Amino acid sequence: MREITEDLLDDMARGAGILGTGGGGDPYVGKLLAREAIRRHGPVPLYSIDEVPADATVVPISTMGAPTVMLEKLPAGTEELAVLRALEAVIGRPATHIVPIEIGGMNSLIPIAAAAQAGLPLVDGDAMGRAFPEAQMVLPTLMGVRNTPMALADDKGNTLVVDAVSNHWAEKIARAACVRMGCQLSSADTVLRGSQLRDGLVPATLTLAEDLGRAVRLARAAHSSPVGAALAVLDGTELFAGKVVDVERRTTGGFARGTARLESSHGALELSFQNEHLLASRGGRTVATTPDLICVLDTESGEPVTTEALRYGLRVTVIGAPCDPRWRTPEGLELAGPRYFGYDCDYEPLAGRPS
Repeated sequence: MREITEDLLDDMARGAGILGTGGGGDPYVGKLLAREAIRRHGPVPLYSIDEVPADATVVPISTMGAPTVMLEKLPAGTEELAVLRALEAVIGRPATHIVPIEIGGMNSLIPIAAAAQAGLPLVDGDAMGRAFPEAQMVLPTLMGVRNTPMALADDKGNTLVVDAVSNHWAEKIARAACVRMGCQLSSADTVLRGSQLRDGLVPATLTLAEDLGRAVRLARAAHSSPVGAALAVLDGTELFAGKVVDVERRTTGGFARGTARLESSHGALELSFQNEHLLASRGGRTVATTPDLICVLDTESGEPVTTEALRYGLRVTVIGAPCDPRWRTPEGLELAGPRYFGYDCDYEPLAGRPS
C-alpha cells in the first residue's frame, strides 16, 4: 500500500490524459477535484490488486457524457458520493474500495476524489486499460459480470438507479438519461468482489499513468523528446506528426463524434473519434484501430490533446500503443473492435503493421 498525495496528481493527470486515447474527460478538471478532496480529507491509500481481500466490495466510479459539454458544464463535486451512497443502498452493503472504470483523463482522477470523500482506499487498476465510450465496454462484461445496478447522479442533486437485462441495455438507458440530465453525470456501476479483480481489471494502471506523466515531464526538463519518452514507457509506435488542418466535431446522442485531419510534408492522417480516438488512416489505409490505443500528444510539450481540445493549427504527434491482450480476443473485438463502431475494416494488431 502507498498513498496518493497532492504532489502526485500532476504526473498522474498527464499520464491518464495520454492513456485515455483522447477521451475520459479533461484531466485538468479531474486533477482540481482530486486535489481539493485530498486537501480536505487527506491522502488516499492505493492498494494493488493482490492486496485487496477476496470478499471486498469494489465499486468503480466515473463520469458519463460528452467531453465537449464538460468544457462548460463542470461537475459540482457532490455527484461521486451521491452515486456511491445510492448504489450501496441498492446492493445492501457498503463499498470497501473504489476503483476507476477506465484509465482515461478525468475518469482516472474522479475516483481519487470519491475515495478521499468517502474515506475509502483506491485500487491500482481499471476495467479497460484505456478509455472507451460505452458503459458495457469493460473487461467484467467479458467475464459475465453485470454492470447494473447502475447509480447515476447529476450536478442538480437528481439520482437514478438503472437495472437492465444486459450490459448493452444499461448503456442505452443510462445514455438516454444522461442526455436528459445535461450530457454530464456521474455513475457507480459494475460492482466487483476482490476475488474478481485479477480477471476484471488491468492492474497497476494508476501507477502506469504516474510513470508516464513523470517520464514526459522529466524529458521536457532535460530538453529531450517528451513524445519519445511516452513511446518508451508505452512500448508504442509513432503513427504521424503534423499540423491539425481540419476538425469536424458534433455532440450527439451523449457523445462527441467527429473526425480530424492532420497534414505534414509526408502526407496526411485522418482520425475518427467517438469521445475517444477509434480509427487512424492514411490515404485510405488503416494504420491503427480500436481497441489499440490511439493517442494524440502536443509535439513540443508531450501534453495529451483530448478530442474536444483538437483545433486548427495544433502541431501534434499521434502514437499507437498495444491494448490489453484480452481486447484482442474474438469476444473483446466483438465488444470494442472497429466493426462495432461501424468501420468497414478488421482489427489488425499494431505490432503487425509496417512502420
